[in-house]
Amino acid sequence: MPIEIYKGWRNWEDYESNPLISPELPEWIIADPTFIPSSESPDGKWHLFAHGILFGIYHFVSSDGIKWINTHQKMDSGLRPFLFKDGDNIFYIFYEKMVFLNSMIIFRKSKDLFHWSEAKPVLKPALPWEGGLFKNAGNPCLVKSEDKYRLYYSCNSIFLPDCLFTEPKYIGFAESMNIEGPYQKHPTPIILPTKDNPYRNFGAGAIKVLKLNDSWIGFNNGIYKDKFGRSRSSILLLYSKDGIEWINVFSKPVIYPMFDRVWKRTFVYQLDVRKVKDTYWLYYNARNGWFLGTESIGLARLKL
Repeated sequence: MPIEIYKGWRNWEDYESNPLISPELPEWIIADPTFIPSSESPDGKWHLFAHGILFGIYHFVSSDGIKWINTHQKMDSGLRPFLFKDGDNIFYIFYEKMVFLNSMIIFRKSKDLFHWSEAKPVLKPALPWEGGLFKNAGNPCLVKSEDKYRLYYSCNSIFLPDCLFTEPKYIGFAESMNIEGPYQKHPTPIILPTKDNPYRNFGAGAIKVLKLNDSWIGFNNGIYKDKFGRSRSSILLLYSKDGIEWINVFSKPVIYPMFDRVWKRTFVYQLDVRKVKDTYWLYYNARNGWFLGTESIGLARLKL
């Protein structure tokens, strides 16, 4: 059974000095990291983008993927970025942009990760399940499979009363022959909250996807209520034959909140994961409280 080959993906090791990036005042959140390792960048450095609440998307650089320097380049008042390298020389960044109380996914492109084209919309919410009066689409993740681009995204929302903010309810996808669109949406969500899954019983959250040979691996931060009724999020490892129908590899998350790790005491959120030589590097953000809390970025690694 193909899923058996991923049983070794259980043992992710947190970097001992996490978190690596913490918010700088007046920000209290630095979240949803996406990165390019030095081997794929135009200048031989690591590059990471993540969003704050007040000033949008931040750009960090590093010589080793551990010690990060804030370039103080603020790209836009956007959220939840995702980097994609198309071919040898072009980088795309997809992210969520708020327009009044709705949101859409837009993109920019660059050759050097510092100078970016003007923002263009690529996916707008319009289907009934993408929201009611206020619709949203965010948490982009782009995967190229053969001659198609598949854009995974989160939409709609559920309210967390103990946090006083919302998280995504559904996950869907859209496809295009051109990276810049137009994208044709799959008509229904592919990941939904379900009472049968204790780690996704409230909201679907978001997903980051790797295409590996003939299989698809997904990292899903499901939104759930724990046994005490408190809101939580953890990272689940999913498997799919086609990238559309997903099943759990393990019954429990691979990265999760830990009471004795103050920076990740309550939520483990969105991520980006890429292979660097023989090791998978996974950057993720975590929260240390519910309504009153800060969010920082840490690293987990897996050597197979």
